[in-house]
Amino acid sequence: MTQHNSISGPESFAALPRLPRDDDGPVFAEPWQAQAFALAVKLSEQGHFTWKEWAAALAEELKAAADRGEPDDGSHYYEHWLATLERLVTARGLSDPAAMLARKEAWADAYRHTPHGKPIVLGAKE
Repeated sequence: MTQHNSISGPESFAALPRLPRDDDGPVFAEPWQAQAFALAVKLSEQGHFTWKEWAAALAEELKAAADRGEPDDGSHYYEHWLATLERLVTARGLSDPAAMLARKEAWADAYRHTPHGKPIVLGAKE
C-alpha cells in the first residue's frame, strides 16, 4: 500500500480528463455518481492503484467511447467512470464480473420490490 497517494487537493482532480466540477470540486447529478467517485478515491488511497493509473485508465475509457462515436457532452461521464472502476477492480482481483453482475441484479431486484418512497434495502422483498 502506498503512503504517498493522497487525492486531497485540486491538483489531483486536474489530472482527471473532463471531470465535471465547479470551484468547490467535483459535481454529481445523482448519488450513485458520488459513490462511484468516492469508491475510486478510496481504492486508490488504499493502494490498489495509483491516481495516475486511475486517470490513465479513465482517459482510455473516454477515448474508447469517443472512438465508438458516443457524444462527448459530459452526460455519460460517470458511466465511463463506473466502467473504468469495474475494469480496474477486475484487473486487480478485487472482484470479478460475475460477482459484480450478481450484485447489480440484487440491487435491481431490491428496488423493483421497494414501495415508492421507502428506502431501498438490499435483500428486501415485499
